[in-house]
Amino acid sequence: MISKGLLKFVHSLEQKKIRYQERLFVAEGPKVVSDLLQVSVPRFIIATEAWLRDEAGIRDLQDTTVVETTDEELRKASFLQHPQQVLGVFPMMDDEAEACLPDTQLSLALDGVQDPGNLGTIIRIADWFGIEHIFCSQSTADLYNPKVVQATMGSIARVKVCYTDLVRLIDRLPHDYPVYGTLLDGADLYAQPLTPHGLIVMGNEGNGISPEVARKVSHRLLIPNYPAGRPTADSLNVAIATAITCAEFRRRNT
Repeated sequence: MISKGLLKFVHSLEQKKIRYQERLFVAEGPKVVSDLLQVSVPRFIIATEAWLRDEAGIRDLQDTTVVETTDEELRKASFLQHPQQVLGVFPMMDDEAEACLPDTQLSLALDGVQDPGNLGTIIRIADWFGIEHIFCSQSTADLYNPKVVQATMGSIARVKVCYTDLVRLIDRLPHDYPVYGTLLDGADLYAQPLTPHGLIVMGNEGNGISPEVARKVSHRLLIPNYPAGRPTADSLNVAIATAITCAEFRRRNT
């Protein structure tokens, strides 16, 4: 049974301020919790008898409080419309900042991506395409927002995300390090040379890449619409644009 105190504590973690005070975040559902269990020890596990029966070893974790509950009680704790057997409270991952920028791989930079669903989906896309590092501006949505965590579908356990000043990050790169960005005045993505390493910058949902960061982009790219000249939507969703861009980089460099 979930105590009132624990229920109140879990609900408090919906607030960013409390998450960072406690250095804890909430993850829900068998897939997300299972993936996080591979890399982290949770503070709390609140789960149904069925889930605990399948994950028998969870009760052996010394630093984890395990609470068995019913589906009805789990709904009271959950942030989801349809709770899925288990809710975990995990410690935040280490933020490695610029030190983790690999010089032989592709990385993503997100400049003001504010929708939690978009951020979570982009993390999942990065995981799918083997991109292990994402750098976020301070104006990007919080990684540990429950909606972000859920949208990653477990990829939060494998992709390193850190928040930094993107202009400063780019300025510290070698002068010939390729910095790609999707911009309306860019050149056709499918006609440009693409390297197997570099930084790909994706911008805000409404305003795109900020002028300060755009000035640092050395390779300006455009995802063309079809057919050329046809009236069309103003732009693509940033997560969809990220998927298209990453897919083309990987297609060219496999």
